[in-house]
Amino acid sequence: MIPELGEVALILALLLALVQCVLPLLGAWRNNAALMAVARPAAAGQFVFVALSFAVLTWAFMTQDFSVAYVAQNSNLSLPWYYRFSAVWGAHEGSLLLWILILNVWTVALAAFSGHLPPKFAARVLGVLGFVSVGFLLFTLFTSSPFGRLLPAPSNGMDLNPVLQDPGLIIHPPMLYMGYVGFSVAFAFAIAALLGGALDDDWVRWARPWTNFAWAFLTAGIVLGSWWSYAELGWGGWWFWDPVENASFMPWLIGTALIHAQAVTEKRGGLRAWTLLLSIFAFSLSLLGTFLVRSGVLTSVHAFASDPRRGVYILIFLGVVVGGSLLIYALRAPKVAGGKPFALLSRETLIVIGNLMLTAAAAMVLIGTLYPLVGDAFHLGRVSVGPPYFGSLFILLMAPVVLLIPFGPFARWGKADGTALGRVLLIAGATALFGGVLAFVLGGDARAILGTVAACYVGAGVVLYARKRWREAPAGRRYPAEMVGMLVAHAGVGVFLAGALLTTALSVERDVRLDPGQSQRIGAYDFRFEGVHEVRGPNWTAQQGRLTVLHDGAVVAVMHPQKRVYSGGQVQTEAAVSAGAMRDLYVALGEPLGNHGAWALRLYDKPFVRWLWFGGLMMMLGGFITSGDRRFRARRMRAMPVPGTATLAPRESAA
Repeated sequence: MIPELGEVALILALLLALVQCVLPLLGAWRNNAALMAVARPAAAGQFVFVALSFAVLTWAFMTQDFSVAYVAQNSNLSLPWYYRFSAVWGAHEGSLLLWILILNVWTVALAAFSGHLPPKFAARVLGVLGFVSVGFLLFTLFTSSPFGRLLPAPSNGMDLNPVLQDPGLIIHPPMLYMGYVGFSVAFAFAIAALLGGALDDDWVRWARPWTNFAWAFLTAGIVLGSWWSYAELGWGGWWFWDPVENASFMPWLIGTALIHAQAVTEKRGGLRAWTLLLSIFAFSLSLLGTFLVRSGVLTSVHAFASDPRRGVYILIFLGVVVGGSLLIYALRAPKVAGGKPFALLSRETLIVIGNLMLTAAAAMVLIGTLYPLVGDAFHLGRVSVGPPYFGSLFILLMAPVVLLIPFGPFARWGKADGTALGRVLLIAGATALFGGVLAFVLGGDARAILGTVAACYVGAGVVLYARKRWREAPAGRRYPAEMVGMLVAHAGVGVFLAGALLTTALSVERDVRLDPGQSQRIGAYDFRFEGVHEVRGPNWTAQQGRLTVLHDGAVVAVMHPQKRVYSGGQVQTEAAVSAGAMRDLYVALGEPLGNHGAWALRLYDKPFVRWLWFGGLMMMLGGFITSGDRRFRARRMRAMPVPGTATLAPRESAA
């Protein structure tokens, strides 16, 4: 009866989510302190029951309870324990339960660390998060329960998808979901501000650490997903613009715009309506990406037909969340006014330009992702939208953003000093020119030169501003957390640009046929094929190759690519990677050719590929550091009601 306990726990969590949604919002409306006080214990209780349900499903996997249909479909007796654990979120039903668990983690964290918020505002924020929980719990209980029984229970289950049997997939989905779900907090802050009429800069200051945390987690999830795709799929690439990748990239782009717009709203009181809209869009795109990926729509628009309830529910829930929030925004946001004026040459202007470019890039990705699905649904023919579309447009849209990065910290709020910005342009431009000339002398092509120029340009801007702060700011206030986070993240952009453009320009790839003892030269390395032999794993057998890699006659790596056959009969290529700070050597084993031991192999020399992931991790670190700025936790609120709404109670405005 343990699986039934998990189902009951979800039902109890739903009841508490309803309480968390309705009573605190009612209490904030009626100014009833007792009802508002229900929010935190309801959130804590909901978390306990969701965690219990998740633990029950995990227990079913770890004990191999094949009477649970979800376990039987995604595990078997030979699956290692660590992949049985990650199989909990390896398919639709379990991934939704993970989504709900992480939503509850964010909610409990907010309830625990929101003591500085005015009671009404905190009640509204937790009430909105309760509403989101209600939607997901209803979706899980009525269309996607992972606790359905399979009777009589089979003696063995099927197998977890071999593509998911990788260490990267143990941590990648939780990280990605921490980012997806984290934007629900920014969304809840925005809706709470709209509902209460408190649309000054304080709600943004309180929301900023949560938004930066969510953005940092989403960055980590995208970086891990890129690394996993590179290491696991045997194609040697790191981004393909496929719909699943795009589903996570769109909220990241809007989230990047949001964390910069929040800075303007908090510090200058401007862009209030725009910041509210970005908060709604970031979470709406997270919902869209999560549901599209897990409902199967990205694979085929006809996936709704396999379970019409899921498709109908998805459309209704998205309509309620997105449509309802936009309706509230339309009614309240146009009445928001204020903000300090700023000149054409100012930090606000630079952030606005960056926001427009990032939003246009997100719209471009959304159109390219959904257009083939719409064409298929309306029988307009199959249309493939791939890297040529995404890559070229994305570079055009992001070029202005990269050009403006060095100027942002130097530009003053309100009105910038043109002379100071001119000096930045001169020094950063000279540094970039020097880097480009050096890349040209070393024989780089146009992309290598562009990568070097971009990295030097952005890096020079970061170094210049760090030096300026060291020389001019008081000793105890030179580098507050927000400042350090910005510098680290912007430096990460430079490192990423260097890695992405240099590895694209300098990588060498060969598809070859090799007999045992034969060699193939790739770049500066000789790959000598030694042959293939059979090896066994816990739930697979494999043909494992052996290649010795030499540089100037010295052995630098011995590599063992595999062609695995899993217990369920699935075949999976396991690439061998010799990683280094300056280059990766990469080998994927193809098919046997003939009867004399010859095999097809794909060989790569990939310079600087690790730099792009290191740059992404630096951006992630910058987001986490910024979140720790103590200024965001200051308890202060100035009432600025929207016309037609009630003024904040004295207790709330005094806070």
